Amino acid sequence: MNYKTALIKRNIELAGMFPFVMLGKLAGYIFRLKTQHRIFLFYPGADFGGSIMVNADIAECIKDAKPIIIFSKKPKNNGLEQRFKIDGVRVLDLHKYIDNKWLHFLNFFFRGVIASWISKAENPVVFGGECMFFYKIIPHVKKNTRCIELCHLSTWFNFSQAFIKDMDVRIFSTPQIKREAESQYQTNGVPAQYNNRLFFVDNKVDLPPYRQTENPRLEVLFVGRGAPQKRVHLIAAIAKAMHDSGSNVHFSFVGDVENIIPKEIQEYCTLHGSLQHNALVKTYDESDVLLLTSAWEGLPIVVMDMMARGKIVVSTAVGGIPDYIIEGETGFLINETEEDKIVSAGVACLNKIIDNPAIKTRIQQNAYNYAQEHFSEEKFCSTYRNFILGPFPENLLDFQTAKV
Repeated sequence: MNYKTALIKRNIELAGMFPFVMLGKLAGYIFRLKTQHRIFLFYPGADFGGSIMVNADIAECIKDAKPIIIFSKKPKNNGLEQRFKIDGVRVLDLHKYIDNKWLHFLNFFFRGVIASWISKAENPVVFGGECMFFYKIIPHVKKNTRCIELCHLSTWFNFSQAFIKDMDVRIFSTPQIKREAESQYQTNGVPAQYNNRLFFVDNKVDLPPYRQTENPRLEVLFVGRGAPQKRVHLIAAIAKAMHDSGSNVHFSFVGDVENIIPKEIQEYCTLHGSLQHNALVKTYDESDVLLLTSAWEGLPIVVMDMMARGKIVVSTAVGGIPDYIIEGETGFLINETEEDKIVSAGVACLNKIIDNPAIKTRIQQNAYNYAQEHFSEEKFCSTYRNFILGPFPENLLDFQTAKV
């Protein structure tokens, strides 16, 4: 679908839902929001996930502005619910009304209700953190509303292009995703005037003091979901190959991967399941290497977390990862695409680390230094406060240099 086709489809949908949205706007005018807000944060929910953690971090950065968070998606586990209990921040969970395919007219209705609430605010800001409902809202808000999107994955692009003209700022969490957006604009005929609305902002992670691990064997860690894209079966195959060769290495897995790792391999690996924050951090600290074999990624937060602790990342060269992992300097990249070759390359990388302690120490220090320079909370919060709270500059490029 190109840009013009996306706009036509969007306009047809807007015409069809018009009566429900107008009814919602009337209801929103009558039944007003009990609290006053200028900042409206649209998030899917509080389930475990890197993008959800970033959403919570942004809310924490601007809590003094007393934003309201609107959750729109039915939760699977609400594992990060505590992260959103922030002083000064109200959470309004509307998933029961918005995320119900049998009552989809209520989704249209609530677009009108919430658009009415936003229109009552002075200089409102609408921010969407990979939330479908954000895109559904922004065509209905008043014209002076600042609309800001945060995107971690290019899989949103085909859908979101219908709303490009509604978004004043589009933020991407890796340089690679920003480059892909620029390519889409050129390929799909997006007007050049929207190019200067694209920005890249690094996520943040905690930056603990550097501590060299002294493990008697190489501790290799996987952290993630058991989703097909993660290809955990390849890590299991690498673990088997290393075990069969008698290498001095141990593998640990964090996440819902028990059904993916064969029972005979589980016997010499550690499966932690899902871990709460403190236990997860302890696991990071006790590891030497993060191993990922994903088919695609944005930039997993766990990559940043491990670099911030001076750990070596060994990963397939997908998504935004090659912008951060420099071969032989801040980690190792697997450039193979065939699964058996990925396994062989993974084994070779781990053996290189085992056989060369000096290389291991150097890469760990390089990774830590890179994280210190790029992933700080101060830099992250300052940039997002500029985008969300700062005055709207004539030149959008001034957003990232302004001070709020």
